[in-house]
Amino acid sequence: MTDLLDRLRDAVAAHPERTAVLAGADRLDFAELDRRTAALARALRARGVGRGDRVGVHLARTADLPVALLAVWRAGAAYVPLDPAYPAERLAFMATDARLAALISADGLPAAQGVPVLRPDAAAEDGPDLPPEADPLDPAYVIYTSGSSGRPKGVEVPRGAVAALVAALEATGAYRAEPAVVGWNASVSFDASVQQWARICRGDTVLVIGEKHRADPARLAALLAEHAVTDLDLTPSHWELLREPLAGAPVPRLFMGGEPVPERTWRELADTGVDALNLYGPTECTVDAVTAPISGPGPHLGEPLPGVRLHLLDEKLAPVAGGVVGELYLAGPGLAHGYLGRPGLTAGRFVADPFAADGPLLPDGGQGGRMYRTGDQARRGEGGRLEYVGRVDRQVKLRGYRIELGEVEHALAGLEGVQAAAVTVYEPAPGDRRLAGYVTGGVTAVELTERLRATVPAHLVPSVITVLDALPLTPNGKVDLAALPVPGAGAASSGVASSGAASSGAAAAEGAGGLAEQVAEVWGTVLGVTGVRPTDDFFSLGGHSLAALRVVHLLRRRLGIELQLRHLLDSADLAAFTATVERAAEAGTAAPRPALTARARVSGA
Repeated sequence: MTDLLDRLRDAVAAHPERTAVLAGADRLDFAELDRRTAALARALRARGVGRGDRVGVHLARTADLPVALLAVWRAGAAYVPLDPAYPAERLAFMATDARLAALISADGLPAAQGVPVLRPDAAAEDGPDLPPEADPLDPAYVIYTSGSSGRPKGVEVPRGAVAALVAALEATGAYRAEPAVVGWNASVSFDASVQQWARICRGDTVLVIGEKHRADPARLAALLAEHAVTDLDLTPSHWELLREPLAGAPVPRLFMGGEPVPERTWRELADTGVDALNLYGPTECTVDAVTAPISGPGPHLGEPLPGVRLHLLDEKLAPVAGGVVGELYLAGPGLAHGYLGRPGLTAGRFVADPFAADGPLLPDGGQGGRMYRTGDQARRGEGGRLEYVGRVDRQVKLRGYRIELGEVEHALAGLEGVQAAAVTVYEPAPGDRRLAGYVTGGVTAVELTERLRATVPAHLVPSVITVLDALPLTPNGKVDLAALPVPGAGAASSGVASSGAASSGAAAAEGAGGLAEQVAEVWGTVLGVTGVRPTDDFFSLGGHSLAALRVVHLLRRRLGIELQLRHLLDSADLAAFTATVERAAEAGTAAPRPALTARARVSGA
């Protein structure tokens, strides 16, 4: 398998003047990208970084980010993404657990004390030679995922697995033969980002989508049109918000993953002729392992990529019959080395493959076959289609993030004053799944939410936290999750983070007129709460970025006004946001948007 850096060298030699990276006002052609990555790689080597080392990358979404990632590879090392949006405590754990050899950061990182820090523009034109070639078993990156014990686990993926992923997606036609313009939409801490930014190495142009555009569907749609983006990776939840701004315009080829595609979304894309792919694969199997075009019958996973071996097995590792639910196991060149520094956990998830006579080389140099136990349940349905059924454990996928409910429980239970904690998933509206936390102890829900935000990433913070006198138990003494109250029910007595939303079901906004009541009603509908008060804060009521986008979308549609996401994000409470909406309404109405039609085709298709 050809290493991606070798492919990048070929692209530089063939088209040095072609645009490689677009990010805001910055543009790097392949020649400049080659110069900058080589200079930073030599600077890393001068600091002692070599093959097998791990380098932290703590950068915003600018042109510096792909330069740094490629420079780490050119130095022979593996990158560890350290998202600036993560709490300091989380970053400190990751930096320590990964045992970083160096850190690339524009502003430093207090958590990485004692680690050499380089700016992304660091350069060493002369210095230690770069490794002439990489071994397929050399680590490429370590991405941290949620851990059921409360401790995030780092998944170490080899370079050969990344090269195999790109080659497999090319072989299936997911990547066109001609150069593409790829919208890099995913967070660098999310493994879906790998198959987006790494396409630079095959000669594609990568557009780094900044935070403001990622958070605003109207801005994002305009950016995609401005740069004639041909390929875009996103979750089904994100598509729900982007579909209207893209109506009537060329729609890029959509790479959908991170969560199951709902039936109605599948039907909409299939019926309107939008070119879209459903992608499935755990982080431990290098991003994507199974693909299907979103067309024809309803949602299904599709078929494994070239080289991937897929097994549906029962608890005795015997294949299940058609129509019978089994656990999904994956094998092939995309398997990760395992979990960094956690051999016991690695052995429990990466097991011997009884169906492989002689497997690929293992990390220790031996010969054998491994397969990864995904924990996902699936079955072969009508026509042999592979259908996702659910999980064998308490892992969930929300808005593209993989979440172990046990990690959230552990984080809650570790807060001062909490005696016990439980976490479940609830659905205040169809398709809107959220975390609900339950605790006991002398604490308030609002206080817990604020403290939790300082320790874990935003996607691990429950939308609603309810304080109970005691957690319900089953006869054998375990928490009875089915007996937990509906989030927000009885909040006045139990104490809910969205306490303002749990008052009586009287008027939505005290003393407010019709427009104010509509704004409060939209908040309540999106957040799944009642009795929203003028002093309530959107995020304290359980809001998140996608929920905020839904509010803006509904109000623009209902009131015909020009409203941006920042208007909600910058508002201290409902009253302040309502005032902004009133000003927008006084300024005039927005032009109505057409519905999505079959004219919304793939750009350049």
